[in-house]
Amino acid sequence: YDSGRDGYIDLMELKLMMEKLGAPQTHLGLKNMIKEVDEDFDGKLSFREFLLIFHKAAAGELEEDSGLLTLAKLSEIDVSIEGVKGAKNFFEAKAQALSSASKFEAEIRAEQDERKREEEERKHRRAAFRELKSAFTQ
Repeated sequence: YDSGRDGYIDLMELKLMMEKLGAPQTHLGLKNMIKEVDEDFDGKLSFREFLLIFHKAAAGELEEDSGLLTLAKLSEIDVSIEGVKGAKNFFEAKAQALSSASKFEAEIRAEQDERKREEEERKHRRAAFRELKSAFTQ
C-alpha cells in the first residue's frame, strides 16, 4: 500500500488501504488511526508503527470502534482455517522477492558463466584444430 515507495503509509495510502479492505474511514477517523500508533509524531506510519497496530490488537489495547482494530481483524489470518499453505506461499514470495532484489548479481553471474562457456568452447575448438592439423602434418 506504500504507493509513494518512501517506506511510510501516509493518510491517503491508509485511506486507499482501508477502502480496499472494505472498511472505509472518514478523514478524521484516518487521522485518529495514525495518531493512535504514531510514535514519532510525523503524521504517517512507519513499518514499526504498522506492526504496533497488530501488537496492540493482540494485547487488547485498541478501542472497539477503532479503525485500527478493524484493520487488524481484516488483516488477520487464521492458520486453523487457512492452513500452512498460506505460509508456504508467503515464504515462496519472500524468496522470490529476495532473488529479484539480487537480480543484478544474477546478471553478473550469468555473464561470468557465459564467458567461462565461451572460453571452454574456444579451448575445445583449438584442441580439435590441433588434431586436424596433426593429421595433415604426418
